Amino acid sequence: MMHEHETSLSAAEVLARARGFFTERVPQYGATLERDGPTFAIFRGQGGEELVLAVSRTLRGTRVRGSTLLFDQAIGRFFSTLPVPAAPDTGSAT
Repeated sequence: MMHEHETSLSAAEVLARARGFFTERVPQYGATLERDGPTFAIFRGQGGEELVLAVSRTLRGTRVRGSTLLFDQAIGRFFSTLPVPAAPDTGSAT
């Protein structure tokens, strides 16, 4: 399943947090980092299950996309730890 979230963090910060979160905070489905780069991280978990995260810049911050079959709940928990971008200023007069 594909998951998507937008955050105010930089791509590097998101991936650094992901490395810690998926290797240390998901004990029932522990995952190890298999490969990574400046815009992605691939984790391998229980039974060889793969978890892939990709990041890209947006106008408001960073878009994070996650793909997996087993780690859906963990991705949701991870996304909930990321700050959301500030609401855009509409410029309305008060």
